[in-house]
Amino acid sequence: MPYDPAHSEKRWQEAWEKAGSFRAVRDERPKYYVLEMFPYPSGRIHMGHVRNYTMGDVVARYKRAQGFSVLHPMGWDAFGMPAENAAMEQGGHPRDWTYGNIATMRDQLKPLGLSIDWSREFATCDDDYVAQQQALFLDFLDAGLIYRKNAVVNWDPVDMTVLANEQVIDGKGWRSNAPVERRELTQWFFRISNYSEELLEALETLKGWPEKVRLMQANWIGRSRGLQFRFDTVNAPDGFDRIEVYTTRPDTLMGASFVALSPDHPLAKALEAGDARLDAFAAEARKIGTSEEALEKAEKVGIDTGIRVRHPLDPNWELPVWIANFVLMDYGTGAIFGSPAHDQRDHDFARRYGLPIRATFGKPGMTEAEADAFVADEPYVPLKSETVTYVRGFSGKRDQTGEAAVDAAIQHAATQGYGEGVTKFRLRDWGISRQRYWGCPIPVVHCESCGTVPEAKQNLPVLLPRDVSFDVPGNPLDRHPTWRQATCPKCGGQARRETDTMDTFVDSSWYYARFTAPHAATPTLREDADYWMNVDQYIGGIEHAILHLLYSRFFARAMVKTGHLPETAKEPFDALFTQGMVTHEIYVDRPKGAPVFGTGLAADQELAESKPYRPTYYLPEEVERRENGVFLRATGEQLDVIPSAKMSKSKKNVVDPVNIVQSFGADTARWFMLSDSPPERDVEWTAAGAEAAAKFLSRVHRLAEDKGAGDREDADLMRAAHRAIDEVTRAIEGFAFNKAVAKLYELANAVSKSSASGEPRRAVLRIMAALMGPMVPHLAEDVWALAGGEGLLVDAPWPKADPALLVSNEVTLPIQINGKRRGEITVPADMAQAEVEQAVLADETVQRFLNGQPPRKLIVVPGRIVNVVA
Repeated sequence: MPYDPAHSEKRWQEAWEKAGSFRAVRDERPKYYVLEMFPYPSGRIHMGHVRNYTMGDVVARYKRAQGFSVLHPMGWDAFGMPAENAAMEQGGHPRDWTYGNIATMRDQLKPLGLSIDWSREFATCDDDYVAQQQALFLDFLDAGLIYRKNAVVNWDPVDMTVLANEQVIDGKGWRSNAPVERRELTQWFFRISNYSEELLEALETLKGWPEKVRLMQANWIGRSRGLQFRFDTVNAPDGFDRIEVYTTRPDTLMGASFVALSPDHPLAKALEAGDARLDAFAAEARKIGTSEEALEKAEKVGIDTGIRVRHPLDPNWELPVWIANFVLMDYGTGAIFGSPAHDQRDHDFARRYGLPIRATFGKPGMTEAEADAFVADEPYVPLKSETVTYVRGFSGKRDQTGEAAVDAAIQHAATQGYGEGVTKFRLRDWGISRQRYWGCPIPVVHCESCGTVPEAKQNLPVLLPRDVSFDVPGNPLDRHPTWRQATCPKCGGQARRETDTMDTFVDSSWYYARFTAPHAATPTLREDADYWMNVDQYIGGIEHAILHLLYSRFFARAMVKTGHLPETAKEPFDALFTQGMVTHEIYVDRPKGAPVFGTGLAADQELAESKPYRPTYYLPEEVERRENGVFLRATGEQLDVIPSAKMSKSKKNVVDPVNIVQSFGADTARWFMLSDSPPERDVEWTAAGAEAAAKFLSRVHRLAEDKGAGDREDADLMRAAHRAIDEVTRAIEGFAFNKAVAKLYELANAVSKSSASGEPRRAVLRIMAALMGPMVPHLAEDVWALAGGEGLLVDAPWPKADPALLVSNEVTLPIQINGKRRGEITVPADMAQAEVEQAVLADETVQRFLNGQPPRKLIVVPGRIVNVVA
């Protein structure tokens, strides 16, 4: 009978559920924990979800067949601003919006046939998860890993909340896209900086992580060796007799031109208090966010305070003190010295305000005058490893590397007593306070008598009130009439609840640990954590390389310190895989020559600036492709086609996985996602590709139905099957799923061409079913059953290749003629080279190129290739 994916997939999913096939069990077997980064419940799954979870499912099913007890869970990263935004725009409540979306997405994911233990499902907004996260907070607080202080933060004026530096993209809020401002608030912080050295050094142990991710984390942590020293002030207010500065380039100190303070530096604030001009400047400067990106892109401006400082190398050498918008209080000391000759930012600032530009080094062989002239128009910024000529140096050596000169400058400062060498890190403590409703409440109260007091654990969870409104911007918790009222756990008096909620990255920083015991009355159960941790294979997007992964690494250490995880779980993810995106063409209606916004194409960008026009986009199901182009089904109007780009709701180049499953079946979507390109690269979804995948799977089903009469063996087919076992196994182990798919195409072709029948044919079909099982599990169960497999395929062991059958008696050699592959020849593996040459010369393709003439050259590389020069 014809292959019916809808019937087959429903049947086997019911069978797996009835058998409890995917329940994770702690037993005597070795364990394997595979985890995909859990989704935000935005409302619908997309093809990126399909690709991500299919990859994880391949690994989970493969490891299960190998005899592992597999943990493959699913949850929802459920707090955050989108739910509040939806409540503001559509009415209703964030909780209802969130759980409604979870129900929809769960219903969309289940038809994919993922081997997930749904009994472990949770959302981070569940009361139970909130309770255990708050318990962790209290344990971290008790262990000295959390503190509260006034800090200058990134303020999103639209979402009206604080953002971490990592959440500021190009100076704008990562969700609102509004320009971020600086604001001073009292905030809660995790002491992640205490682990800077350890987090950096441990990256070397993460051999299962992509090198690019480890490099991104190393750069973010940012270890640097530099000099911390002081400038003595000349005419500063009382209490400010010195200004501390940290620099990674002390070798340029003799080219100092000015000192610049952050608007939030204590001296700057003292001066602003009595000077309206300085106060106005500082207020304007604070409109720039605190991220380095924001500062880098902002115009560099400042204001002279009138204060002067003495250069540490010459008491008669005075430098002006400016307040500048590009200096941050949280980096270094909140004060820098400018060396315009060797820094682009300082150079721009000096040129703007007419400050001196004086070289400390120049290109090799330059004199002092030549070096000064060289840097007058552009700064000279060589790598520290490069050798330059120091015209104003510390060691007396003219030609040396910047590294050596930095060491000499630090030694000079230490010897002369004006500074010392210091190692600093770019990583700053993690501010987790967010001024919004839909997040995990911070479990503390503020008591007039006792100060800030942790909530008692027996009072957890502290839950959000349901009766809130979003009629006006800001945090509804601040406006709630009763929720803020609390009893002090310490003295029993009246107290006020903390109305800030936690950054949602807190929620996702420990969910992997909660999955080991999702229903426990404590954050983890040690016996379960000891068995299941670490995550053996973690899968997710490269966009989380810094934010989520760095925070999770810190959280694991904090949970080890507080007894919730074993020492071996300090690095929670043994292996990490970052998959590529799913892309699709964009279909758009626009007047001829009008630009298309956001395509990234230079021509469109140029047009967009001169001819503002908003195009109309169309979904793939709204168009049809003809020989002469793409047309709108409704009107027949021809549309423009923009090259494939990341799927985006705004561009409507999205493919609904639900429609694909309904049209072709889940296995088709899974097979396509695994077959078209290496998993670390982007994959373009095409209707033609989906149709081709569906046709192939139907063909495999027909092969399984055609058993043939009698019991005829085919030694070549059995050898092909065992080679497939070997190669598919190695491909899955190496995350080369597309290579595994290619080998299975080959095996299907071999079955199709083979004369084997009866049990010999069924034996090969059972092998093919087992190999296809992790990728297209429903079809594989069909083939397994048709081929006489016992029980469910999902319970069958992974096939093992017979080494004797991997030794081939023949070898296929590609034939390259004049540098291009033109054909191939199959010869006995032990054929003598002279005989191989004769067989090549007898090949029809070679004879046609030689045209009766002898070859100029014939080279046989045994077992690999034949090169013919005609």
